[in-house]
Order: sequence, then C-alpha cells, then structure tokens
Amino acid sequence: MTEQQNLVRDISDTALWVAYFRARETQRPDGLFRDPYAEKLAGPKGYEIAAKLPDGDKHEWAWVARTYLFDEFMAREIREGADLVINLAAGLDSRPYRIDVSPNLQWVEVDLPQLVAYKEEVLANDKPKCKLERISLDLSDRDARRKLFAKWNSEAKKIAVMTEGLLIYFTPEEVASFARDLAEGEHFVSWVIDLASPFQLKLMQSNMGKQLDQAGAPFKFGPAEGAEFFRPCGWVPKDVQGFLKTAAKFNRAPAELLSLLPEPKGPMTRYPWTGIARLQKQ
Repeated sequence: MTEQQNLVRDISDTALWVAYFRARETQRPDGLFRDPYAEKLAGPKGYEIAAKLPDGDKHEWAWVARTYLFDEFMAREIREGADLVINLAAGLDSRPYRIDVSPNLQWVEVDLPQLVAYKEEVLANDKPKCKLERISLDLSDRDARRKLFAKWNSEAKKIAVMTEGLLIYFTPEEVASFARDLAEGEHFVSWVIDLASPFQLKLMQSNMGKQLDQAGAPFKFGPAEGAEFFRPCGWVPKDVQGFLKTAAKFNRAPAELLSLLPEPKGPMTRYPWTGIARLQKQ
C-alpha cells in the first residue's frame, strides 16, 4: 500500500482529521469557536492526514461551518430544556468540556471502543462542565443500540440527540431503521444531523471516497429528499442550514464557490449541498 493509503487506516482516523480543523479554527483571532482540546485530540496523526492527503485541508471551510452549526443547534436544544444530550458516534467531540452547560446536564457519548479509549486517555486530566458518560458500542448493532435507547427513554424526560458525521456511512435502509428506532422513545424529542445532497455525495465519493473505501468506511447516504427523508420515519424537519451559506456569512467560503449562492429552493439533486438539519419528533 502507498503512504497515502496508509494515512486513513479506519473510520477512527477521520476523527483525528476533524479535530485538526477545529484546532486550526481555534488558532484564528476571529475564530467562530474556541476548542482548546482540539490540538491534542488531533495529535500528530491528524495533522499528518491533513498535510499528506490530496486536498487534505482544502475544505476547511466546510468542517468549520459544520462545527459552528452543531454548536449553535445543540446550544439551542439545551436552552430549550433538554435534560439529556446523546451524541451518537461522538468521535473526538469536546463540547461537554468547552460549551456553556449546566453542571446538572446529563451528556452521553457513544462510539467505537478504540475511539472511546483514546479520548479518555487524552482527556484524562480534563474535567467536563456537565455529567458526562461514555459508552463503547458499534451503532450498527441494532439490538444493542435499541436497548440503550430504551434505557435512556426511561431515565430522561426531554432527550436531544446529535449524530455528527455518522449517517453518511449508512445505507438509506440502515438510516431509516436507525431513525425509526430513535422515534420509538417518547422522550426523544429532537435530533440534529448533517446531510449531503446526492450530487455532493458523488463528489465526495470521487474525492475522499477511495481512501475511505480502503479503510472500510465508504460514503453511502445522500438522499434526494434531503431532510424530508426522515418524515416517514417519525421525524419532521424544523430547521435546515447549509454549510456554504454559513461559511459565506463569516467570510470562510472559497471565492470560486460563491457563485453557487443563493441555494436553490426544493430538492437539491443536482446541487453540491451539505448542511445540518434539526428534526423534531412527530
């Protein structure tokens, strides 16, 4: 295998890459957020991936917009009374350490065992701002995740879920199953997700797709219906924000992409769109 093929060995390495972008934005005097944990979470490997992969840091604007929007959306969920935040496929997210939350808020992170172990080692001497629990689980294990969902539903009254960078690795059938499983719990009231249009999915598959295919993590999900995909599964889209529009607002968007604004109305089958949606339980 070539050096580039060895850079992203599995899906866990993509979390190091994401942390690298958060570290870069944190270093800017006009940064949209501050993540003092990102640099050590990224580690040398995260910086190496960005430096050596083709276009490894070309799309920094999109990663920054994604982090900013998730920050904003989740802060709103907490302000509106969520008593349990569940971050599924949490990766190397540091929000329980860096955003303003009540010390009484319950926050649960779920991810693969190797990621959880790495994160606990790196952040061993840091204290979260709320009650944080980490659980090791492969979320493709439906029986195991359903047991967890039922447990949480019995323990909290208003649950906000986030899945950042997860659904794109599932097939549409797997995403629909996942959505229905979440919708079964009466106390699961909101879900914040990121999405790509079918056209953007193809672009991503042709660019980063080869490295991720070799790492066993191909891109699969980019529904033509956009956030409306989730309505038959029990979830109604309430707020949808695009990465490019957000990046342009804060002067982060590349000049060559500004011609794509404003975003078209309706289905974005032929438009390179990525963004975030807040879904509310029906």
